[in-house]
Amino acid sequence: MLHRTALVLALFAALPALAQTEVKREVAGNRTSENIPAIPDALLEQLNRYQNTRGAGVAGWTKTGCLLVSTRFAETAQVHRVCQPMGMREQLTFYPEPVGGIAPAPAKAWRDGFVFSKDRGGDEFSQLYWFDDATRSSTLLTDGKRSQNGGVELSHDGGLMAYSSTARNGTDRDVWLRNTRTGNTRILVDAGGSWTPLDFSPDGTRLLVMKYVSAAESYPGVVDVASGKLELFPVDGGKAAFGGFAFAPDGKAVYFISDEPVQGAAQEFRTLRFHDPASGTFEVLSRGIPWDAGGLTIADDGRHLAFVTNEDGISRLHVLALPSHAPVALPALPIGVIGGVAFSPDGKRLALTLNSATSPSDAYVIDLAGKTMARWTQSEVGGLDASKFIAPTLIRYPTFDQIDGGSAGKSRRTIPAFFYKPATPAKSGKYPVVINIHGGPEGQSMPTFNATAQYMANEMGVAMLVPNVRGSSGYGKTWLSLDNADKREDSVKDIGALLDWIATQPDLDASRVGVIGGSYGGYMVLASLTHYPERIRAGVDVVGISHFGTFLQNTENYRRDLRRAEYGDERDPAMAAVFERISPLNNAAKIASPLFVAQGRNDPRVPWTEAEQIVKAVRGNGQPVWYLLYADEGHGFRKKANSDWFNAATILFWQQHLLSGEQ
Repeated sequence: MLHRTALVLALFAALPALAQTEVKREVAGNRTSENIPAIPDALLEQLNRYQNTRGAGVAGWTKTGCLLVSTRFAETAQVHRVCQPMGMREQLTFYPEPVGGIAPAPAKAWRDGFVFSKDRGGDEFSQLYWFDDATRSSTLLTDGKRSQNGGVELSHDGGLMAYSSTARNGTDRDVWLRNTRTGNTRILVDAGGSWTPLDFSPDGTRLLVMKYVSAAESYPGVVDVASGKLELFPVDGGKAAFGGFAFAPDGKAVYFISDEPVQGAAQEFRTLRFHDPASGTFEVLSRGIPWDAGGLTIADDGRHLAFVTNEDGISRLHVLALPSHAPVALPALPIGVIGGVAFSPDGKRLALTLNSATSPSDAYVIDLAGKTMARWTQSEVGGLDASKFIAPTLIRYPTFDQIDGGSAGKSRRTIPAFFYKPATPAKSGKYPVVINIHGGPEGQSMPTFNATAQYMANEMGVAMLVPNVRGSSGYGKTWLSLDNADKREDSVKDIGALLDWIATQPDLDASRVGVIGGSYGGYMVLASLTHYPERIRAGVDVVGISHFGTFLQNTENYRRDLRRAEYGDERDPAMAAVFERISPLNNAAKIASPLFVAQGRNDPRVPWTEAEQIVKAVRGNGQPVWYLLYADEGHGFRKKANSDWFNAATILFWQQHLLSGEQ
């Protein structure tokens, strides 16, 4: 593999020797910016309240019945404890880097506390730590080196900790096992590929594990903890996607989420299933719901199971009584996106994180017997009037190809998108539009709280469209595969179809459209600018891919095969030719709109060289480019000051290049 710097220099040498635009560079601490004007104080002041919104996410319960939540009160998200509805949030961790991967000790554990993960500057080489509740001290559990560690599972008595780690060779994710009493650690599964632990049996003698290949392909199995013997489960149909996998309370049967065929019939969506090998009993528990199931969790007392379905981007919570599988009546929940589902130690309450387009994430607790729900946190919205926040509508627009409707014949395929429309009339009669494209590419945009979308709608009069183009998750396995390998640019055509739809809307200004996206969404921004230069006025690329070949060569070793499964293998000459044809770097001469590129220097997923090479190529064509590089960030901006400055610069970019009368 070529050294990154040598590779980039070689690419630049192959580019036409065109005049570069003038570059004005400013270095301020960890921030390097090029050609970005000074941000007016008035803009910073207007943005301030929107940038001081925050959320709280449920991480689990303590043994004493308090909630652990992740929230930010300073620069980064840290662990806090809340012990009653709307109670004080007591901060437990205090680090300059954000804390994540929080795994509380089980109710029957021999000690109280939690495991958490933390990296350095967004490099994603997260190390695991134990926070001890008795001493309020933290202890490093992993090697502290250039390894990635996460996916923690604790046995019911807290005596064993399983986790994924790349420590062995930097490429494969193995399953490691730590004895929490002695500190002894050993590799449990080293079968090659990307493995993660899922659930210990009640007696701690067996561990469910999963090998992840792609969003459409995983392989579950069980490993004997004492001997390390791994037994893979048969996969109906040979290849399938799996979600959660957990032992039933008896330790013999299992609950799992899969899109395997049922009685020979192919399944589009992942459903919750129950299988008892001893009796041969098999049930599809979410059969009547034509959407993906996820979020599987079982109460410690074995009396209830909870799962969440993703229905057109909206979450629905379901609770089943065990072992009958009878549905449990729940109080009405606000419409939104649910996460962090966790039963209390006694199994009588269910905590969850709820986020909506008009409210940041907060912690709620459901009393199962009383069928009531209490709010445990109320996160701040910067003093703004939340009643004026804009809730998006779900629209579907036709795209370029057709689907087979069976006896009904063929019909145009449609793309779902969330539409944030300002409440006040447009000054010019039509709203400017920003298209916000998610990453992944297997990600899914949901109607979650977006302070920037609210600012743009309420303060700038800009509409936002958030599409889920082909290749997004949540719409079935066929949809997920529609952009794979040499079909990559079909998703870009979905953006072209959205531009067509915008042109048909009487209240949207098709002459003032911008695009923004991160990671794969950044690639989509660059590709859209090369395909539709006369229809897109400006674009913002955040940690985006500019050439699939260089991206695959330079992404971290542990990610390379996972991304080849989605994008294609650059070592295949035919696929390499496709990459050469479609990569924005090779089509930079077609970009005729102002471009803003933002990147983290420590990004292990999309290396910073992807940003550097597209910036240089576009400037080589005489086009203006704003460029922002943070030395203390990775794949996105997680420190508040960095994120705030980037968002302010983005708003200024839209003001100058989208809202102005001239391009």
